[in-house]
Amino acid sequence: MRAYVNRKGLRDYIIYTLALLPIAMLCYKQQLTLGPISSYPLFLILFLMPIASNIEIPLTKIRTRKNQHMHRDALLLEETYGVPVVNELTTGTNLIYDTKITLNVGGFVIPILTILYLLASEMDFVALEIMLIVLVVVALLADFVDGVGIVIPAYVGIFTIPLALILAPQNAATIIFIAGTGGIIAGSVASLMALKREEKGSAYIDIGGAACFQAIYVTILLAALISGFIP
Repeated sequence: MRAYVNRKGLRDYIIYTLALLPIAMLCYKQQLTLGPISSYPLFLILFLMPIASNIEIPLTKIRTRKNQHMHRDALLLEETYGVPVVNELTTGTNLIYDTKITLNVGGFVIPILTILYLLASEMDFVALEIMLIVLVVVALLADFVDGVGIVIPAYVGIFTIPLALILAPQNAATIIFIAGTGGIIAGSVASLMALKREEKGSAYIDIGGAACFQAIYVTILLAALISGFIP
């Protein structure tokens, strides 16, 4: 399991907590729902995701390149992304990472299970169409940062809001959740598959975690809030 740097993690948790406080009040008043998911289960999902983001499920191992500039940039990357890049430089050999690919419980497992439940309750082809668009956007914007893994802009999920409001305003919140979250996760997987292992690498590639989790969580928070303002 990847150990995250406490200072960066603490700052993120403070931000998430501040965001959850008004959402908790709205859920208590039964004002937020996501399709068949009522307020209390929705808040439970939002509450558990940051906690479960520290849990990873090992998937497989690959070999990726350990670039020499990592020894110079490791501390800066660690401070920026909150992952222990310095300690992870000791893994593998001088030139190769024995990269562990993992699934993040908070940023992959919980969102995917929720998406499947929403789609099983009511198949939404508009959401799937927008998801494909988001997948392409994420694949274009995502970057693989040496020593960190796949990095996705935190704002990318905002792209789904106008599309959902135009195409299906009566079901916008659910579409934003499915299309935004699903598109980000699918885009992350696409970026992993396109990774040039001989050019870049990292000790861990955590799908749905590290520099991907914030984009996923922000999208879900937006979907939850929008559900309270669109009947």
